[in-house]
Amino acid sequence: MAPHNSAKVAFTEFSNDGGWARIGVSLMVGQISAIYGSLSSDATAHMSEEVKDAGRYVPIAIAWGYFGNGILALIVVIGFVLALPSVPDALADKSGFPFLYVFQQIVSLAGVNGLTAIILIPVIFSNILFNASTARQTHAFARDKGLPFSRWISNVDQRRRIPVRAIALSCIFSGLLSLINIGSPVAFNAIISLNVAALMYTYMVSISCVIYRKICCPDSLPPRRWSLGRLGLLVNIVGLLYVLFSLFWSFWPPSPSAAARDFNWSVVIFVAFFALSLIMYMFQGRRHYVGPVVTVQRRD
Repeated sequence: MAPHNSAKVAFTEFSNDGGWARIGVSLMVGQISAIYGSLSSDATAHMSEEVKDAGRYVPIAIAWGYFGNGILALIVVIGFVLALPSVPDALADKSGFPFLYVFQQIVSLAGVNGLTAIILIPVIFSNILFNASTARQTHAFARDKGLPFSRWISNVDQRRRIPVRAIALSCIFSGLLSLINIGSPVAFNAIISLNVAALMYTYMVSISCVIYRKICCPDSLPPRRWSLGRLGLLVNIVGLLYVLFSLFWSFWPPSPSAAARDFNWSVVIFVAFFALSLIMYMFQGRRHYVGPVVTVQRRD
């Protein structure tokens, strides 16, 4: 329905609006948005204790989720770029959301509301799933004595048969973090951008451990129900290199001359929480935390 740009404009023209000296640096800094859109592909792993035959079906779900959603997202992005009349005008739209600017060029106000609802409704549903995943991780970490007040947090309500306290804590913290946007959008954006750096760091630790085991002591790894075979180690190494690459760029500011209000403060928060985690481990973790509890059950 929209006037379309030519394929040459959509695929070969680049705009360096970040003020960086080279388009390549601007591309590297800007890729964080694309990485952020792919962060939930491992969500099934967070709920693996509730999945039957998790060793097989969790990695299958991750693979299908990543490639399936990635292909669909690529189709949407291509359509969006073909219909985008002006990047500067879209970025300067008074709504603050460039996609609304594109919708307004195509359909009426009712159409804009309808298209926006298609985006917002899945976001609402996904937030519920995010909370379930976060609460499950909180419960599991507390159960393994990895958090302060672990016994209280890990309690499972006998009537509802769910970790009510872990769920409540996840909801309360999410709500409080959302309120930060009212007082300081800069602080809120820093917390949001921290997601990429924090997850890349956790991936770095976990993938590094797997690579070390595969190379130095492969017999210590449990039997795999789903495997990439000989390509597995290569995929792990490539994944680790990309994670390190993403972690490095996730701390960069949006422009070389960013003011304090536009600076990427996620590096400060990351270092602060990293130091806090080390302190917690020194005083509590090394005495009480023994790592995830592994229970293997065989069903005939």
